[in-house]
Amino acid sequence: MNRRLLLVAAPLGALMLSGCLAKAALDVATAPVRVAGRAVDMATTSQSESDEKRGRDLRKREERYGKLERQYGKQAERCREGDERACDDAEATRRELDDLRGTIPGEYR
Repeated sequence: MNRRLLLVAAPLGALMLSGCLAKAALDVATAPVRVAGRAVDMATTSQSESDEKRGRDLRKREERYGKLERQYGKQAERCREGDERACDDAEATRRELDDLRGTIPGEYR
């Protein structure tokens, strides 16, 4: 009984072992390609990531523009009331608003 089992199991074991060895050899051979592929994926920016970044930048500029508009309104009011320093500040804020307006599409232009 043991001899029969050995005669059947030995060839099956050799076949299974050769499959494992072939798989291991394939893994070793393709490892550099997989590593390089991961490195390229990590180094490049996808289109959606780029779009998200542009959207965040635009929102930040719009928020900055809104803040500057409010600040300019307060400074202009104080300037009308005779505050010379507020007039200078309002002029500087207006220049910054003008510079920023060119970078924001749509309603602010």
